[in-house]
Amino acid sequence: MSETQVDNSKRTWMIASGCAGAVGGVAVAVPFVSSFSPSERARAAGAAVEVDISNLKAGEKITVEWRGKPVWIVKRTPEMLADLPKNDPLLADPKSERKPDELTPAYARNEGRSIKPDIFVAVGICPHLGCSPSDKFQKGAQPSLPDNWEGGFLCPCHGSTFDMAGRVFKNKPAPDNLEVPPHMYVTDSRLLIGEDKKA
Repeated sequence: MSETQVDNSKRTWMIASGCAGAVGGVAVAVPFVSSFSPSERARAAGAAVEVDISNLKAGEKITVEWRGKPVWIVKRTPEMLADLPKNDPLLADPKSERKPDELTPAYARNEGRSIKPDIFVAVGICPHLGCSPSDKFQKGAQPSLPDNWEGGFLCPCHGSTFDMAGRVFKNKPAPDNLEVPPHMYVTDSRLLIGEDKKA
């Protein structure tokens, strides 16, 4: 065997070994790098959800999913906002004082239970038995609602009613107001549900 043949075979072996090592390194790195992005399970467990509300019109509601729960985003009209104080004497917890750390973040402990007066964000689950209330935005007498109804939500399961700020009316099966989830505005038209502090 000549010296040239020995060098060529060593070179071929070294190239093959290097390539195999590189492929192995990539195979190890890909799962490691992909672990930085949240999995579907992590998202379901509570990863924040960003929502574009630029097309939401006054009087409309959209629903998104966060932690497997429906989250409502309602754009209230000026009339809906003006009607909120009228309900105070009829409500079980008008100032959101019950379980404040659990149900109402500090920035939503106001008449509208919101950061911006016109945008209301709430988990759409009745605190009685976990049903999802229906929209009853129209004012006035309707089946299962009082004649002086100012608009809000009705839980069809056991008749609990909530105003346009998710506050429960007195003498209803639901013990508490609807939950306001942690949320913040990324821009004027983009909401982040599930986070309320900038990193």
